[in-house]
Amino acid sequence: MDELDRAEQARNRSPYLTVWETCQYLKISERALKRFRILGTGPKYQRHAKLILYHVDDVIAWAKSRNQDNER
Repeated sequence: MDELDRAEQARNRSPYLTVWETCQYLKISERALKRFRILGTGPKYQRHAKLILYHVDDVIAWAKSRNQDNER
């Protein structure tokens, strides 16, 4: 399943991903995602009480920006 398929599946359900779903999508650990969140270098997120959610479009944009930074 490629990036577009995963994004389309997320959009068909809810455009918001949990921490676990975001980690699965990005293929990183929860610890890495938390570190990015604490440092302010990760994708934009929303906090609802203790629940942290990521909009799939923000996750895709963040991943693309990191790929562009790595190519320079």
